[in-house]
Amino acid sequence: MAQSMAELLQQDMECEGLLECIHGLKQLDKDCFRVMVESEEPLTIDEVAERVDRERSTAYRSIQRLLQSGFIQKEQINYDQGGYYHVYYPTDPNQIANQMQRTLNDWYAKMGQLIQEFEDKYDHVEESPAAVES
Repeated sequence: MAQSMAELLQQDMECEGLLECIHGLKQLDKDCFRVMVESEEPLTIDEVAERVDRERSTAYRSIQRLLQSGFIQKEQINYDQGGYYHVYYPTDPNQIANQMQRTLNDWYAKMGQLIQEFEDKYDHVEESPAAVES
């Protein structure tokens, strides 16, 4: 991960990098998301775990992060004789993109505010003698 914004801007980045950059998702989270996107039907946690070759509990934690980030949806399927299970499927890409755009806009506004605070705080500082001589 880049140490500064300048370093981040210099890196080659693919669109999946947004999952990590904006939402802090891990490689396993991206793998689980890819598996769900590639599936024609919603998947159970056990099916996701099998496809990413991880333990069920590990896949479950990754799926929870994806749910919290809004990248996937959960649906309850009821058995006729009682009981239920959950399946997971990807959120519409347009919804995800819109949410990331809102997050980016919020971040941009916050950075603008901090830059203004920086300028206000240090604008009154007189130029140092070294800066005047240059």
